[in-house]
Amino acid sequence: MAEIVIKNLRKDFGSFTAVKESSFTIGDGEFFMLLGPSGCGKTTTLRMIAGLELPTSGEIFLDGEEISQRPPSQRDIAFVFQMFALYPHMNVRRNISYPLISQGMKRRDVRAKIAEVAKILGIEHMLEQSVGGLSGGDRQRVALGRAIVREPKAFMMDEPLGALDAEFREHMSEELRALHDRMGATTVYVTHDQLEAMQMGDKIVVMNNAVVEQFGTPQDIYDKPASLFVADFIGSPSMNFIDFNGTVEPGQSVVSIGSHRIEVPQQLQQASGALVLGVRPEHIKLSDNGELRARVVALEYLGTTQIIVLHSDYGELKARVDASLAVSVGDQVALGFRARTITLFDRSSGSALRSSLNDGMLAHG
Repeated sequence: MAEIVIKNLRKDFGSFTAVKESSFTIGDGEFFMLLGPSGCGKTTTLRMIAGLELPTSGEIFLDGEEISQRPPSQRDIAFVFQMFALYPHMNVRRNISYPLISQGMKRRDVRAKIAEVAKILGIEHMLEQSVGGLSGGDRQRVALGRAIVREPKAFMMDEPLGALDAEFREHMSEELRALHDRMGATTVYVTHDQLEAMQMGDKIVVMNNAVVEQFGTPQDIYDKPASLFVADFIGSPSMNFIDFNGTVEPGQSVVSIGSHRIEVPQQLQQASGALVLGVRPEHIKLSDNGELRARVVALEYLGTTQIIVLHSDYGELKARVDASLAVSVGDQVALGFRARTITLFDRSSGSALRSSLNDGMLAHG
């Protein structure tokens, strides 16, 4: 398997730019997620890595070799599509063996490889079955088998679980991650589902409007969002935002919002004008002497936790608290924030301000 390096990758379709100057590195053996809303450029990026689209400019390195202008057949990459792309007139065995037979592998060796892959995927019992009669999950296993059997340098997966129902999709995502861990294969996986990306990925690139908004581990992206878009897109519920006007100086660790003084991580850059304070729902606590006052307008019970919807002078906020906390609709409460978890943003640019919380993340983002 191999490292994949993307440098200043760009793709134009006439006057429309699908991907703008993307740069990131996919480590050897990583399960790497390309995440973002529909139309953000993630699938186009995947197709350029695989060779199904040629970039307008930029470079793609696979195992140290520049491959951006090579055809797919010369890249040693396997592609798994959302709609399986199986041959309906062939049974499971023939579908999986097709790439090996096309390469001229001896039939004895083909049989051995098919047996090995079928065991890994748990499909030994269906090798002689027609693919047309299989469930969506089983067809996806066959599609994975056809990719795995080649032992390529990297796997490209374009929303491979998107056609499955929610319950089976969760089960298959667990299987797919376990399969990756057993094989140690470099895998690039496109999804619009932030929960899927957070659960499965070693690293995530978050894309929006053709650009890379942030690149890092799931934990870093969740805890240290580089932009308002990432903070809003990642998390369920997403980050709370409080707009205010003010000035922030390097070294400052308190901001004023109206008459309230709120502790924040030590700030490392200057900013003024329209600013935003961002805090995750689980980092809001209800207390007798909090920074802000709010009224409870709704409750959502989630088992071990509950989501409290609050109306404040600064808009709607959501807090995730222990389910045992006694609170009712209509209650007036005080809110406190965990200072070290707060991110400040510049409203006009949408970018996070550098602080002691995110300095290393933004430096490498």
